[in-house]
Amino acid sequence: MLVDDVTIRLQGGHGGHGAVGFNRIKMHLGPAGANGGNGGSVYLEGVSDLNALMQFRFRKLIKAGVGEVGTKKLRDGAGGDDIFLKVPVGTVLHNLDTGKDQEITQVGEKILVARGGKGGKGNFVFRSSTNTSPQEYTRGSAGQSFEYRLELKMIADVGLIGLPNAGKSSLINELTHAAAKVGNYAFTTLEPNLGAYYGLILADIPGLIEGASAGKGLGTKFLRHIERTRTLFHLVSAESDDVVRDYQVIREELKKYNPALVEKEEFVFLSKTDMVSPDEVDDKVKQLKKAKIKAVPITVLDTDSLDALKKILAKIDKAKQAPVEEQ
Repeated sequence: MLVDDVTIRLQGGHGGHGAVGFNRIKMHLGPAGANGGNGGSVYLEGVSDLNALMQFRFRKLIKAGVGEVGTKKLRDGAGGDDIFLKVPVGTVLHNLDTGKDQEITQVGEKILVARGGKGGKGNFVFRSSTNTSPQEYTRGSAGQSFEYRLELKMIADVGLIGLPNAGKSSLINELTHAAAKVGNYAFTTLEPNLGAYYGLILADIPGLIEGASAGKGLGTKFLRHIERTRTLFHLVSAESDDVVRDYQVIREELKKYNPALVEKEEFVFLSKTDMVSPDEVDDKVKQLKKAKIKAVPITVLDTDSLDALKKILAKIDKAKQAPVEEQ
């Protein structure tokens, strides 16, 4: 099960208190209370593992280490240990207490999410010519504590979309050896699958149905992942009795969820053409064309039929690798 939306409280460690102490050794008399150590901080670090949020499924409060109290012999308390929590690249960090949002976009990127408290000062710091035996000290400050909603929105170059059983998983397996589950029934795919096709990341988005934007079927659980894909490959099954309707159902759900989704670059493929006769394939391509939908017929059982698709992927990869021109 993919965990892609969790709420947790992250807390920096409290700073250690300063100490009050005096040196009793002859010729070394005077204040000797040391400072407390700083509390540890909490960081989130990006990783490529899509399942990294699973660790927070049952952990709702995570605290960094506390700073130690200063000693009475001029030795500062040790600082608390920082915590580095791994989250998938594409995770949006919603700070529910401040309303601020941040995002992890690269592997290895670290974001400070809860700073540790500062250690207090010992009485040694307060000594002066007029205050040779200070009793003053300060307490360590509390670490920051925030409630965060961690929402995974996958970042992929190409997202495979379509109604259930449209052949998306079979296609990503053929192109990337992703080992996605394949079955001749609806909702075989219950969580997104990622695969790498040379320099491109492809995402198999679980099948949507009419009403998905309102929560039906798999609902909006996976619509959010389509927001981060750069290009959409829309698969329409050749087995459908109305290919135009199937195409329009998905487009309408995308528009209802987020109008920007229908503005993304899209390529349409008539999939599973091996399941119907060549005449029926031609007829359904014409039906789509009449509705001003240009569709390329494909089947994973005939690798030659995938050549047109692979050429499109090559163009997308070339555009991705091209340097950005300076304004």
